[in-house]
Amino acid sequence: MNIWLVLLIGGLLTFGMRFSLIYLFGRFEVPQTMRKALHYVPPAVLSAIIFPELIYPSGNLDLTLGNTRLLAGIIATLVAWYTKNTLLTILAGMAALVILQLL
Repeated sequence: MNIWLVLLIGGLLTFGMRFSLIYLFGRFEVPQTMRKALHYVPPAVLSAIIFPELIYPSGNLDLTLGNTRLLAGIIATLVAWYTKNTLLTILAGMAALVILQLL
C-alpha cells in the first residue's frame, strides 16, 4: 500500500508543478531571452543522462572500439543528423546496440 501512496503523491506533485508552470506561462509574458534559454534545457538534460552511459559503460572511461554503447551512440547520432527523425534515431541506436553486442 505504501508504494501506491508514494506513486500517487509523486504523480500529483509532478502534475502540479508542470501544470502550474503551464498556467503561469499563459498569464505572464516570458522574456525572449528566457524562451531561448528554455529551448536548450531538454537537449542538455538528455545529454547529461546519455553521455555518461556511452563513455563510462562499466564505471571506467572506455573510448575503444570494444565499447558497443559508444559505437551504437555514434551510429544513432549519424542517423539523427541525416534523418532528423527521433523515432528512427532511437530504433537505429537500439538495433545497432543489439547487433554490436551479438557480434
